[in-house]
Amino acid sequence: MKVALGHQVHDGPWGGGNQFAKALADALTDAGHDVVFDLKDGDIDIILITDPRFRNPVACFTHGHAFRYLLLKNRRAVVVHRINECDERKNTRGMNWRLRLANYCADHTVFIASWLKDLAVWQPDDVRSHSVIFNGADASVFHDAGHAEWNGGEPMRLVTHHWGGNWLKGFDVYQKLDRMLADPAWRDRIAFTYVGNVPKGFAFHNATHLQPLGGHNLAAELRRHHVYITGSVNEPGGMHHIEGAMCGLPLLYRNSGALPEYGKGFGLIFEGDEFVSALQDMFLRYGEFRTALKDYPYTAERMCSDYVGLFETLVSRRDDIVARRRLLRAPVEAVCAQLPV
Repeated sequence: MKVALGHQVHDGPWGGGNQFAKALADALTDAGHDVVFDLKDGDIDIILITDPRFRNPVACFTHGHAFRYLLLKNRRAVVVHRINECDERKNTRGMNWRLRLANYCADHTVFIASWLKDLAVWQPDDVRSHSVIFNGADASVFHDAGHAEWNGGEPMRLVTHHWGGNWLKGFDVYQKLDRMLADPAWRDRIAFTYVGNVPKGFAFHNATHLQPLGGHNLAAELRRHHVYITGSVNEPGGMHHIEGAMCGLPLLYRNSGALPEYGKGFGLIFEGDEFVSALQDMFLRYGEFRTALKDYPYTAERMCSDYVGLFETLVSRRDDIVARRRLLRAPVEAVCAQLPV
């Protein structure tokens, strides 16, 4: 099986999309399949669209290229569209529309959380199928061996990390936590480290701020802490909280987006920026969640196994999929899907 991945793999801290692409490319190769990052070959079996933006420098190809490949080069390829974005995530306009355009030529749609299915990011019909495959992190990198377990007497060290510096990543929560560190009632009970980029003009005054880290360096830093906090708003799925949990850190997570799907049973949920009550409970229930994390399921191995299994199933059903496909079923949408937007 030959699979074309739509996301170019880069070394270093390039965010969750890069980690996904690298893990999947390695898993496919290990399973004996061929992986390419373009649509030059005429014998591609699976095309995975990962980003609808033509100008995204990490996107190897988009839905327009996939559409033309099916129409002009190889109609027997099967197109899978992975949806891991939405306008709600960063309060933008146009992403949901781009995702719907990208979904036009998809034979199967994969969501990284059930929450995304309720948004206007796709156009299901009676021809196409869909599934949910949760993200996962590399257990050879993100693991709890050497984790600095909280002993109950020292300050509880909280941490979070984000590649993007958008305010909706949870900076209302992180700002409030930063201010709490100046309060005598809290500064001897907690510490907070933020790893990554921040919004323009934003600065921490009491927390520790580190530049973006990736791979083993990031994992080592996470393991120095006790609890992972995420205040991300409308998070489609993400990798940050997964990496924290796999390093052995119980989660404090916002009731927003896909976070409850990934965090349930492995930490405490909070509403809005009101995390103090959940933090108080974490002091009491830390040991409970440390034990629960031994069964944390969201690994890259599991995620990649699900994708490889899906691809193999789709290829086995290729004749039926191709027979039911109607590339020109909506001419206006077909034309719009070619626009460089």
